[in-house]
Amino acid sequence: MSPYQYVFVLLLFTLSSVFNDNMYLTEALNGGFSVELIHRDSPKSPFYNSSETQIERMTNAIHRSFERVKHFYPEDVASDKKIQPPITSINGEYVMKFSIGTPKHDVLAIADLGSDLIWIQCQPCQNCYRQIDPIFDPSKSKTYKDVSCASSACNLVKRSDCKKFAFSFKCKYEENYMDGSGSSGDVAQETFTFDTNIKNAPAEINNIVFGCSHDTKGRFDPKATGMLGLGSGPASLLSQLGVEKFSYCFSEDHNSPSLFNFGEKAVVSGPGTVSTPLEIDKSSPNYFLILKSISVAGKRIDFPQNDGKAGSRMKLDTGSTFTFIPLNVYTKLASLVAARISLNRVSEKIAFRIGHRLCYKYSPSTFTAPPITIHFDGADVVLDQYNTFGLIGNMAQANFLIGIDMKKKVVSFKRTICSSLKL
Repeated sequence: MSPYQYVFVLLLFTLSSVFNDNMYLTEALNGGFSVELIHRDSPKSPFYNSSETQIERMTNAIHRSFERVKHFYPEDVASDKKIQPPITSINGEYVMKFSIGTPKHDVLAIADLGSDLIWIQCQPCQNCYRQIDPIFDPSKSKTYKDVSCASSACNLVKRSDCKKFAFSFKCKYEENYMDGSGSSGDVAQETFTFDTNIKNAPAEINNIVFGCSHDTKGRFDPKATGMLGLGSGPASLLSQLGVEKFSYCFSEDHNSPSLFNFGEKAVVSGPGTVSTPLEIDKSSPNYFLILKSISVAGKRIDFPQNDGKAGSRMKLDTGSTFTFIPLNVYTKLASLVAARISLNRVSEKIAFRIGHRLCYKYSPSTFTAPPITIHFDGADVVLDQYNTFGLIGNMAQANFLIGIDMKKKVVSFKRTICSSLKL
């Protein structure tokens, strides 16, 4: 069986400054700071469509999740006729607002744990996707800097192309995703400004290395201006800030803010916190966990071995709403869940349109989901009813404060009402 032979399940976790001498940054990271993540279905989001019903939002989220898998494993998804989605945007589920340049130019970028490069569409745009907001013009910014091939900034970008040029030439990049989309342009440095939880003190960070994109291919949403890489690679925002700890908390209510925390503010601890080892592969910007088993009402399903070890290696990813797991595990899981639910399923026509067979008609006031526990290596994470049978959002991660400590190589989970946290 192919390691990427997956089917959809609505029951699991969504499994992805060496150049700065800024005094504010040092002080802010010592105490930590937070910025807001905006879910694409939030009224604050430019993607928000007030005319969509909950079932339409769920259907769209499922289709985006399929596209996200194709983003990583295009051949495996395309070969499985059971999970062919309609064509839809690959854009992620959360966006982050910030500004670049002097004077400030507002940016709305996809926040992505599964990639490390930051890139923004720039003028002159030779072959860019249509963007609704004004495209950043580096010639109008006082703090924009080109990067040479000989610089350490150029070396941060794995896909920089300097072998064919002399060192005096500008550093170029080309970012290609496995679904055929991509971006290319100049590697540059610029001032980034984030609104934070620190009163009247936005985080203004100098000399962030990013890709100034002059050419894109594939499907990108015109309401977004680029990608904000939050992966483990050297070009990511986290690596450039020198951040060893970060955390995030997805609110169940998209009208309430979801938070992304940097530095010491990102520490996850206290009663109810459980932790599991973090795996980082230097050849990939992704964050990995070992998922050993799942239990439904006490009945346990073990995952297949990974490199001779118990459990399966799973990506931690914010860019997909739902999770894809091995077919043999899904079949057992679906059977155990279905056996515990005495409700009428929706019609086959609706289930086919949604793309999910475990879909029931019920009253939220009377329905009780079967207890489901995710068993990571060293940590048992108990999911609540919203996590397992919610309608929209990155459901299994909602209302958990999830912290990553890259120095200690651990991921921690703590049940939290994310909407109660303040920016």
